[in-house]
Amino acid sequence: MTPAQQNIRRWRARPETFVLEQFGVEPDLWQLEALRAFADPEKQRISLQACAGPGKTTILAWCGWNFLACYADKGEHPKGAAVSITSDNLKDNLWPELAKWQGRSEFLRTAFTWNKERIVANDHPETWFLSARSWPKSATAEEQGKTLSGLHSKFVLALIDESGAIPVTVLRAAEQALSNCTFGKIVQAGNPISLEGMLYAAATMLAAQWFIIRITGDPDDPHRSPRIDKAWAQRQIDTYGRDNPWVMSYILGRFPPSSLNSLLGPEEVMAAMQLQLPATAYNWAQARLGVDVARFGDDRTVIFPRQGRRAFPPIVMRHGRDSAVSTDIAAKVMAERLKYKTTATIMDATGGWAAGARDVLLAGDSNHPPVSVQFHTQGLDQRYKNRRAEMWFAMAEWVKAGGALPNIPDLIAELSTPTYTFVGGKFQLEPKDQVKERLGRSPDLADALALTFGIPELLPAEPEEEYRPTSAWG
Repeated sequence: MTPAQQNIRRWRARPETFVLEQFGVEPDLWQLEALRAFADPEKQRISLQACAGPGKTTILAWCGWNFLACYADKGEHPKGAAVSITSDNLKDNLWPELAKWQGRSEFLRTAFTWNKERIVANDHPETWFLSARSWPKSATAEEQGKTLSGLHSKFVLALIDESGAIPVTVLRAAEQALSNCTFGKIVQAGNPISLEGMLYAAATMLAAQWFIIRITGDPDDPHRSPRIDKAWAQRQIDTYGRDNPWVMSYILGRFPPSSLNSLLGPEEVMAAMQLQLPATAYNWAQARLGVDVARFGDDRTVIFPRQGRRAFPPIVMRHGRDSAVSTDIAAKVMAERLKYKTTATIMDATGGWAAGARDVLLAGDSNHPPVSVQFHTQGLDQRYKNRRAEMWFAMAEWVKAGGALPNIPDLIAELSTPTYTFVGGKFQLEPKDQVKERLGRSPDLADALALTFGIPELLPAEPEEEYRPTSAWG
């Protein structure tokens, strides 16, 4: 193996070494995390959800050069494309950033040529490239989505800068390039300014597919970016408040909750997933199970355990045709009852789908009969349109008050997607069919957790000393 080949192998495995040796720079800690994720072939999608000014465009440029320098094979050359929210933004930010770092490396200056539209390998200019792509200002979301179409290679890269307001249609086109490659990456970076763009989609409904790095300038966060002036950030927070949408997006690196009438924002759900509660914060409370029974198709049966302030990992079941569905569900519920010593089981009885499982449970343990809840029936509290709205509202309040969730990426989208309105003065949750259409699946996990709020909580004989939860978000 030649020295050049040895270097390529090292730089593939450790892009931070590439950055140090070619650019003479030590990456920040979050940049190091991003570079190592870039080297990991299992992490095909990397999302940088950032405050303003931490160096996110720089990391895109480093990834772009590492890709061009290190990924090729005999007869197979790397092909990549870069886009941004506007053509002017690409021209003024990411594209000159790539030129800047090339200027610091004799190797890159010798091996590649940069111009206003493409970076090409001098030995193979037609087939080894990173191209600058854009769309007209008048382009529709569908027209913008076609911008990243047509990338086909064993090695593929899509760099997407300022993705906070770029429509999800652009992401769909980039996904096509990952369908048939050996090494494929989509790397996006942006400020969390919109609840409709691809950055938000990666943090919510697609969170299970993406490796997400959140970069903050929060003066109180020990993991804050060192490139954000601490005194300046504190002045903005003192002037406008932490709940100000501009502060949340550009200082804290968090999505603002105000664009949609959502019960919960993704940041609130993620904070609940990071809570670490001592057993004394919940083990005195009644343990209970919420059981959302699958109706048909792709829906899942979910059994969600909760005790007081802590929710535990759920059991998820899919049922094959002609299987003993009722018996299978009842057996799982009984097993969870024993595991968590539960005395309350609340089942979704809408449409009668849970009737068989309920009968089996009654036969097996008549001392603890399951409670049936019809989602569409009138709320116990007259402020709510139905039981579903009532239970979801109680669940959202529980999360906001310090409830701890299991770390399940799919829950982020399921809990933050549904919106609410007021009809005739009553609180009404967005219909489940509409949520399912926007989410791409039924929110079965969230519905099962909501069912644990279907009956009043039983308090202990002697209330425990108040517990004040803490989280990584403060």
